[in-house]
Amino acid sequence: MGYCYGNDLRRRVIEAVDGGLSARAAAARFSVAPSTAINWHRQWREMGSFAPARQGKPPRSRLDSYEAFILGLVEDIKDIVLTEIAERLMNEHGVRVHPTTIWYFLSKRGLTHKKRRATRPNKSARTSEPGARTGSTGSSTSTRNA
Repeated sequence: MGYCYGNDLRRRVIEAVDGGLSARAAAARFSVAPSTAINWHRQWREMGSFAPARQGKPPRSRLDSYEAFILGLVEDIKDIVLTEIAERLMNEHGVRVHPTTIWYFLSKRGLTHKKRRATRPNKSARTSEPGARTGSTGSSTSTRNA
């Protein structure tokens, strides 16, 4: 993660703009991007502060208030997929989220959301040609033809 500029530099850029210099000229003078100087001065005008905002992830998820609903879905419907959970959230609560957001939500609670294989592995029959090397592409089939 990158570091933010120091408050001293921010203060000097804002003072230069307040002193009559354009934001672009102040940016060139202090070797910062013009958009940076413009944003700093806008923040100073609107909020009265030039301190940097907090960096990093938000401390909580927007799905925290729907925790009981989501965990209830996972408990009731064992083979539900993440896209179905997202659709149910949209239909029943009007909350639009990406399935990845739901995956992170479940992961933070120690839940894995994986499906099991539909069938058990075959222990009685070969699954490759006899004499085939590992990773061989000589045979395009995975079992012998009868």
